[in-house]
Amino acid sequence: MEKLRKAVNEIAYAHDHAKLSPLQRSFVPVLSFASTLYKLALSLRRALYNFGLFREHRLPVPVICVGNLTWGGNGKTPMVEFIARWLADSGISPLILTRGYAGGDEAKMLQRHLLGRPVKIAIGANRAAIASSFLKEYGYVDPHSNNTYSYRTQGHPDSERIGAAILDDGMQHWSLRSDLKIVMVNGLMLWGNSQLLPLGPLREPLNALERADVVVLHHADLIPEQSLKDVELTVREIKEYLPIFFTRMAPSHFFDVGNINSKKPLTALTNTIVLCVSAIGSANAFVQGMKKLGAFYVDQLEFSDHHIFQPKDYDREPAILKLLDPFQVMALCSELQFIPNKGCTGDSFKKLIKELLEHKFPGAC
Repeated sequence: MEKLRKAVNEIAYAHDHAKLSPLQRSFVPVLSFASTLYKLALSLRRALYNFGLFREHRLPVPVICVGNLTWGGNGKTPMVEFIARWLADSGISPLILTRGYAGGDEAKMLQRHLLGRPVKIAIGANRAAIASSFLKEYGYVDPHSNNTYSYRTQGHPDSERIGAAILDDGMQHWSLRSDLKIVMVNGLMLWGNSQLLPLGPLREPLNALERADVVVLHHADLIPEQSLKDVELTVREIKEYLPIFFTRMAPSHFFDVGNINSKKPLTALTNTIVLCVSAIGSANAFVQGMKKLGAFYVDQLEFSDHHIFQPKDYDREPAILKLLDPFQVMALCSELQFIPNKGCTGDSFKKLIKELLEHKFPGAC
């Protein structure tokens, strides 16, 4: 299954099918047919919502959607963490709504990173339902009047009242209305072959950017300046005045996998030989980051996004993984950081989000 996923991924990001292997080229007609069916299903689903046959739920608090148009590696989870941290530090208790892929690995990471802040994380596919249950449990602050509404008053102080919801991976989650849509774009991979799933990486056609309020180009530090300009041009052709921000993942420290509370400086990699083992959406960005930290040599062992590691995985690369025990195994901690570009900074991003929310919900921020 892992090899099949990699083969499909290579097809999705190949601009010239002639460069694919014969086996991969044999998959193209099947994937193309499936992509056509996906497009029809997507159009039908959108029409059912537009005509009111499928219900769109609305929460009594502002909903900030962080989504994308392609599969993994777009920086959604780091952006969710950035926004949640900012809201919490501003006196607004946010509720993160996440589907919880592969056992909820991202939710667990968010819980660890946001520990000590009044941030709640709700996990489930029906995010409208789980949001309603959390609002009943903790109460909420009316964004129009700043009045506090509570269904249960015992055990939860006013500071725990929910003031906003953050919809993780919500661009295609149409059953819950979003008041602000932030679209993350992977600068290293972009749109691939520009085809819909499963032939390509697109969950929706590029014109879906018309629904966006903000676009964030992630991993902008790892791509050439001309490529940045090309992306901006593509976005502007779809929605001329759409704000565009640049971000990157800034490494902060390492910790030993056996001791999550340990902290090791980034210089620990200087002049060392490193094997990068990853199960994330953009492994190339991870590897390039390790090279920038001064490692003597970097190799990689890449698994599909959200891959659940099991003991048998150690047998996939016996020449390497069976020898891990004598070596130091560390995990990298990074955080999302804005790259200043034409006046667009982290502070201006916060200001824009605040202005957009206050336009729809006066007094929300």
